[in-house]
Amino acid sequence: MPVLFLNLGPSAAILNNKKNIILVALIVSVLLMGAKFVAYLITASNFVLTDAAESIVNVVASAFAFYSIYLTSLPRDSNHPYGHGKVEFFSAFIEGALISVAGIGILIKSTYSIFYPNAIHELLTGAIIIGITGVVNGGLGYFMISKGKELRSLTLEADGKHLITDMVTSVGLVIGLTLIHFTGLLWLDSALSIGVGMYIVFNGYQLIRRSVGGLMDEADFEVVNNVIEILDKQRKPEWIDIHNLRAQKYGAELHIDCHLTLPNYFDLIRVHDEVKQVDELINKEARIKTEFFIHTDPCLPYCCHYCSMPDCPIRTEEKRIDIPWTMVNLTRNKKHFEQDV
Repeated sequence: MPVLFLNLGPSAAILNNKKNIILVALIVSVLLMGAKFVAYLITASNFVLTDAAESIVNVVASAFAFYSIYLTSLPRDSNHPYGHGKVEFFSAFIEGALISVAGIGILIKSTYSIFYPNAIHELLTGAIIIGITGVVNGGLGYFMISKGKELRSLTLEADGKHLITDMVTSVGLVIGLTLIHFTGLLWLDSALSIGVGMYIVFNGYQLIRRSVGGLMDEADFEVVNNVIEILDKQRKPEWIDIHNLRAQKYGAELHIDCHLTLPNYFDLIRVHDEVKQVDELINKEARIKTEFFIHTDPCLPYCCHYCSMPDCPIRTEEKRIDIPWTMVNLTRNKKHFEQDV
């Protein structure tokens, strides 16, 4: 007996919160990009130029992130029955790709500059400007990562990590410009740029890997394990077993379908109530909005040896073992057996 519970997508308050955070990030990115280009005009440093060029990526990425949050806010329709949440994975992919391109560009330009250095000046002034932009990016980045985890938004996390990456670049810039000012070693400008460029490419790869995993419905084991732990700790005797559990993430929402074994003498109203309790338990305890599709199965005689149902009128043998609810046991497409202990 399949039973379907539908939750109506992200709340308006959460979506508005996401939009406001991304909008602030976009405005800040535009202002900081202007500051970095001013620093380049003052110093003529290739290192500063690469950081300023990366800021263009920040602006484009934040703009796309804002658009993706808008798409996420759209209601479900016939073409998108699970909503538009997966656009967040696509947004993170674009951002990761842009970060990687920026990092590769820095590596190429820095390598060239080792062999063909150019004159630079007013380095301390440039370092101060870049340092200020780094502090702003770092604070905003950590805030966005925190809010992204709280709101279960990959877009906010990705944009926050991008800003943290930009902060690291700025730190490298300040160190490099200061060292060059006091040592006169022009090659340090390019050498430090190469190190920062490699770090940027690695961060871009991580974002791309995570977004592709989401687009390919790769299991989020951290989230699924959390759901299973909650079910195991608060399981009722009526819930004889859960199996064939599968989960998909659509942005900030989790979609789960599974089979729930219940006593075969329950009427339809009792079955409905038990399924509803599972749905409400996870939505309350798991800290992620979850849509459940639960198929109910009747118990069979071979379930008795692990069933805890008291005063069961059809029991064929006493309970002998406790079978823990683990990732392995709940994801298999069959009822539990004695070897599942």
